[in-house]
Amino acid sequence: MSKPIYVIGHRNPDTDSICSSIAYAWMKTAQGFAAVPARAGKINPETRYVLDFFQVDVPLLISDLFPRGRDIMIPADAVAHPDDTMRDIGRMLAGGKIKSIPVVDRGNNLVGIISSGDLAKRYYEELTMQDLAQAKVTYNGIVHALEGTVICGDTGGFISGKVKIAAAKSSSMATTLAPGDAVLVGDRTQAQLACINRGVACLIITGNRGYDERVIRHAEQNKVIVITTPYDTYSSARLIHQSIPVQWVMQPEVLSFSPSDLVSEIKNTILTTNYRVYPITERGKLKGIVNRDRLIMPEREKVILVDHNERSQAVEGIEEASILEIIDHHRLGGLETGEPIYIRHEPVGSTATIIANMYWHRSIAMSYEIAGILLAAIISDTLLFKSPTATAYDKNTAEKLAAVTQLNIHDFGMGMLKAGSAANRLSALDIIKNDLKEFVVGEVKFAIGQISVMDADPMLDMKAELHQALGKVLAAEQYTMVFLMITEILHENTYLLFAGSSQSVLTQAFGDSGQDGVLFLPGVMSRKKQVVPRIVEAVK
Repeated sequence: MSKPIYVIGHRNPDTDSICSSIAYAWMKTAQGFAAVPARAGKINPETRYVLDFFQVDVPLLISDLFPRGRDIMIPADAVAHPDDTMRDIGRMLAGGKIKSIPVVDRGNNLVGIISSGDLAKRYYEELTMQDLAQAKVTYNGIVHALEGTVICGDTGGFISGKVKIAAAKSSSMATTLAPGDAVLVGDRTQAQLACINRGVACLIITGNRGYDERVIRHAEQNKVIVITTPYDTYSSARLIHQSIPVQWVMQPEVLSFSPSDLVSEIKNTILTTNYRVYPITERGKLKGIVNRDRLIMPEREKVILVDHNERSQAVEGIEEASILEIIDHHRLGGLETGEPIYIRHEPVGSTATIIANMYWHRSIAMSYEIAGILLAAIISDTLLFKSPTATAYDKNTAEKLAAVTQLNIHDFGMGMLKAGSAANRLSALDIIKNDLKEFVVGEVKFAIGQISVMDADPMLDMKAELHQALGKVLAAEQYTMVFLMITEILHENTYLLFAGSSQSVLTQAFGDSGQDGVLFLPGVMSRKKQVVPRIVEAVK
């Protein structure tokens, strides 16, 4: 089964990132691709409002794209159960293609593993027939191993005595046989009757020889099991050992992996151990195996990136994935690919603007839900067209989407932005991480978060908490500096909070380093167009 194509936005996703991933995945699906919308972080309040309004499911959360055990496991060619016999295992291993077999209980829980080496060791350390009772061998197991036929008696129980070969002379049986024993005997009627008289539990007639009806009647009267086998006495004595249950031969301690274990860690473990097969289990249940001899590089995850093109903003492990396309409206950020890919990159206010027009250019039907979330994404990213990133193209696209949804752009937009500006429901740390984007310029790594509000005063009242949270993010991620933009939608300005080695950068970028850790930026609303370029140039 081929891998799906994940359409995914940046870390700490905003409304444009989430809605664009959904809309583009639906478009690719309509074109016949197995596309799945995904996200690289949790949903913020504004995006939640939009998805609930249009009754659209939240995309799949993907924390990273590193290959894992599930990507390299294969189905187990064969499995055994604890009560299977060594003869069953021998038949499975006889072809030579299978070297080890996982042992599972009837609930598919892994309980052990058995290999051709375990069988060889068993024959090398071969038990005497007298030891079979300790291994809880059943009479049915003996019948199975000998390919025998039950003539009479109940074979459902365990062997309780010893397994012996009947002596040539009936007179010597008095000293060699005991009640409860199982006896291998040829077609000698007198010897068979003598065995029954000694109180044996089971009579095994070898060589498919005939038997006297008197023997069977006598056996039935004494509740003795009678089994016939086509093998001679010597071969039968050897084969009985193969009636030992697997649970007495298998290795109960098994080195296994989880489907979520990283392939890199699995390979390191395999290199330091010497097993042929490593089971993959989930909550104890067998899911598949990793075969040492067939360990290959997994097929890379296939991804389409929307609303970003920088490695620092992409989901973890992006370097391990195969990037098929990029749909974005930000600056180029230096992602590398192994082969040419399709890129749609336009200087507009929202990725959703690009995707909406791709629907129309390709004559792909657009549902009410898709039109709605694309409209919401444009409104969000352009701050109801107040952001300097907003273009006439964005506005024209939004008007066409509004015609599909029959929504008033201003009324719907204000309701959506109010839902997103309800910062009192978030902790200081959540406010910063709500829409945090990371940037790397040379040796300098910094991050800028942004939250849009109707009124900045409640946010500024918690300035001390926000600065403390900025310090925590700075230390945890080892940033050179970290910023938070508190953008007032109605007043069209931003309060910039900062931490780290940023004062000289701010002075270079904005001509002022602010007071008490806050810089007021009138007319500034766009991180992408008005803040990031200035800070990048100042860092350079």
